[in-house]
Amino acid sequence: MNAEGAGRQWSSRTREHIMPSLHFHVNSSMSPGEVMGVLTNFSPSRVEEWPSIDAEHFQVHERGDTWAEVTEGNDKSWERARYEWDPSVNRVSVTTRDSVPFGSGGWQFQMTPTDNGTRVDIRLERHPTSLKSKVMSSIIPFAGPVFRKSFREPLHTT
Repeated sequence: MNAEGAGRQWSSRTREHIMPSLHFHVNSSMSPGEVMGVLTNFSPSRVEEWPSIDAEHFQVHERGDTWAEVTEGNDKSWERARYEWDPSVNRVSVTTRDSVPFGSGGWQFQMTPTDNGTRVDIRLERHPTSLKSKVMSSIIPFAGPVFRKSFREPLHTT
Protein backbone atom coordinates (compact mmCIF):
# COMPACT_ATOMS: atom_id res chain seq x y z
CA MET A 1 0.00 0.00 0.00
CA ASN A 2 1.20 3.48 -0.76
CA ALA A 3 0.36 6.67 1.07
CA GLU A 4 -2.99 6.99 -0.69
CA GLY A 5 -4.01 3.44 0.14
CA ALA A 6 -3.72 1.99 -3.34
CA GLY A 7 -3.05 -1.70 -3.36
CA ARG A 8 -1.96 -3.43 -6.50
CA GLN A 9 -3.21 -6.82 -7.37
CA TRP A 10 -1.10 -8.01 -10.23
CA SER A 11 -3.44 -10.63 -11.58
CA SER A 12 -5.94 -13.32 -10.83
CA ARG A 13 -5.08 -16.70 -12.28
CA THR A 14 -7.61 -19.07 -13.74
CA ARG A 15 -7.13 -22.30 -15.67
CA GLU A 16 -7.64 -20.43 -18.94
CA HIS A 17 -5.52 -17.32 -18.53
CA ILE A 18 -4.31 -14.53 -16.30
CA MET A 19 -6.85 -11.78 -15.64
CA PRO A 20 -5.34 -8.33 -15.05
CA SER A 21 -6.84 -6.67 -11.99
CA LEU A 22 -6.44 -3.63 -9.81
CA HIS A 23 -7.70 -2.67 -6.36
CA PHE A 24 -7.44 0.77 -4.79
CA HIS A 25 -9.54 3.16 -2.75
CA VAL A 26 -10.39 6.82 -2.78
CA ASN A 27 -11.82 9.00 -0.03
CA SER A 28 -14.82 11.12 -0.98
CA SER A 29 -16.27 14.07 0.89
CA MET A 30 -19.74 12.85 -0.18
CA SER A 31 -22.00 10.42 1.69
CA PRO A 32 -22.27 6.79 0.46
CA GLY A 33 -25.70 7.61 -0.99
CA GLU A 34 -24.32 10.61 -2.88
CA VAL A 35 -21.43 8.53 -4.26
CA MET A 36 -23.91 5.86 -5.38
CA GLY A 37 -26.01 8.59 -6.97
CA VAL A 38 -23.06 9.77 -9.06
CA LEU A 39 -22.08 6.22 -10.06
CA THR A 40 -25.66 5.36 -11.10
CA ASN A 41 -26.73 8.63 -12.70
CA PHE A 42 -27.55 7.66 -16.28
CA SER A 43 -29.20 10.95 -17.24
CA PRO A 44 -27.68 13.12 -20.00
CA SER A 45 -25.70 14.97 -17.28
CA ARG A 46 -23.49 11.86 -16.91
CA VAL A 47 -21.29 13.11 -19.75
CA GLU A 48 -20.77 16.38 -17.85
CA GLU A 49 -19.87 14.64 -14.57
CA TRP A 50 -17.45 12.11 -16.08
CA PRO A 51 -14.73 13.64 -18.30
CA SER A 52 -13.92 10.20 -19.78
CA ILE A 53 -17.44 9.89 -21.27
CA ASP A 54 -18.54 11.84 -24.31
CA ALA A 55 -22.07 12.26 -25.64
CA GLU A 56 -21.32 10.36 -28.85
CA HIS A 57 -20.34 7.26 -26.88
CA PHE A 58 -23.08 7.32 -24.23
CA GLN A 59 -26.26 5.33 -24.64
CA VAL A 60 -28.66 3.88 -22.08
CA HIS A 61 -30.05 0.67 -23.59
CA GLU A 62 -32.34 -0.37 -20.72
CA ARG A 63 -32.90 0.70 -17.14
CA GLY A 64 -34.60 -0.70 -14.05
CA ASP A 65 -34.84 0.43 -10.42
CA THR A 66 -31.45 -1.06 -9.44
CA TRP A 67 -29.78 -1.79 -12.78
CA ALA A 68 -28.92 -0.27 -16.14
CA GLU A 69 -27.44 -1.49 -19.44
CA VAL A 70 -25.28 1.23 -20.96
CA THR A 71 -22.58 1.93 -23.48
CA GLU A 72 -20.18 4.67 -22.44
CA GLY A 73 -16.71 5.99 -23.16
CA ASN A 74 -14.97 8.00 -25.85
CA ASP A 75 -13.15 7.56 -29.19
CA LYS A 76 -10.19 5.77 -27.53
CA SER A 77 -11.99 3.54 -25.05
CA TRP A 78 -15.60 2.49 -24.53
CA GLU A 79 -17.53 -0.33 -22.92
CA ARG A 80 -20.96 -1.91 -22.94
CA ALA A 81 -21.83 -2.77 -19.35
CA ARG A 82 -24.56 -3.77 -16.96
CA TYR A 83 -24.62 -1.76 -13.75
CA GLU A 84 -26.34 -3.26 -10.70
CA TRP A 85 -26.56 -1.51 -7.35
CA ASP A 86 -27.79 -2.25 -3.87
CA PRO A 87 -28.23 0.77 -1.60
CA SER A 88 -28.72 -1.48 1.44
CA VAL A 89 -25.08 -2.61 1.23
CA ASN A 90 -23.63 0.50 -0.50
CA ARG A 91 -22.36 -1.48 -3.48
CA VAL A 92 -22.31 -0.93 -7.23
CA SER A 93 -21.22 -3.78 -9.51
CA VAL A 94 -20.49 -3.31 -13.18
CA THR A 95 -20.27 -6.26 -15.55
CA THR A 96 -18.46 -5.22 -18.71
CA ARG A 97 -19.81 -7.25 -21.59
CA ASP A 98 -17.58 -5.71 -24.25
CA SER A 99 -14.86 -3.10 -24.20
CA VAL A 100 -12.46 -1.52 -26.63
CA PRO A 101 -9.56 -1.97 -26.10
CA PHE A 102 -9.65 -4.02 -22.86
CA GLY A 103 -12.23 -6.78 -23.34
CA SER A 104 -14.83 -8.00 -20.85
CA GLY A 105 -14.56 -7.94 -17.07
CA GLY A 106 -15.98 -5.66 -14.46
CA TRP A 107 -15.81 -3.08 -11.73
CA GLN A 108 -16.95 -3.16 -8.14
CA PHE A 109 -17.46 -0.10 -5.95
CA GLN A 110 -17.96 -0.60 -2.22
CA MET A 111 -18.84 2.50 -0.21
CA THR A 112 -18.06 2.69 3.52
CA PRO A 113 -19.10 5.72 5.58
CA THR A 114 -16.30 7.59 7.36
CA ASP A 115 -16.23 10.61 9.68
CA ASN A 116 -15.36 12.82 6.70
CA GLY A 117 -17.51 11.23 3.97
CA THR A 118 -17.00 7.89 2.28
CA ARG A 119 -14.21 5.45 1.56
CA VAL A 120 -14.80 3.96 -1.90
CA ASP A 121 -13.02 0.65 -2.52
CA ILE A 122 -12.68 0.06 -6.24
CA ARG A 123 -11.86 -3.21 -7.95
CA LEU A 124 -11.29 -3.64 -11.67
CA GLU A 125 -10.79 -6.95 -13.43
CA ARG A 126 -10.52 -7.72 -17.13
CA HIS A 127 -10.83 -10.97 -19.08
CA PRO A 128 -9.04 -10.21 -22.35
CA THR A 129 -9.39 -12.67 -25.20
CA SER A 130 -7.91 -11.00 -28.29
CA LEU A 131 -4.19 -10.32 -28.62
CA LYS A 132 -4.82 -6.56 -28.61
CA SER A 133 -6.96 -6.70 -25.45
CA LYS A 134 -4.34 -8.90 -23.73
CA VAL A 135 -1.60 -6.40 -24.54
CA MET A 136 -3.68 -3.39 -23.52
CA SER A 137 -4.97 -5.05 -20.33
CA SER A 138 -1.44 -5.75 -19.17
CA ILE A 139 -1.16 -2.07 -18.11
CA ILE A 140 -4.12 -2.29 -15.71
CA PRO A 141 -2.11 -3.32 -12.61
CA PHE A 142 -0.03 -0.14 -13.06
CA ALA A 143 -2.89 2.25 -13.85
CA GLY A 144 -4.06 3.04 -10.31
CA PRO A 145 -2.96 6.70 -10.43
CA VAL A 146 -4.74 7.24 -13.75
CA PHE A 147 -7.98 5.66 -12.53
CA ARG A 148 -7.76 7.45 -9.19
CA LYS A 149 -7.46 10.77 -11.03
CA SER A 150 -10.50 9.95 -13.20
CA PHE A 151 -12.64 9.61 -10.04
CA ARG A 152 -11.34 12.81 -8.38
CA GLU A 153 -13.84 15.29 -9.82
CA PRO A 154 -17.02 13.19 -10.11
CA LEU A 155 -16.67 11.65 -6.62
CA HIS A 156 -15.17 14.72 -4.89
CA THR A 157 -12.18 12.72 -3.70
CA THR A 158 -9.63 14.08 -1.29
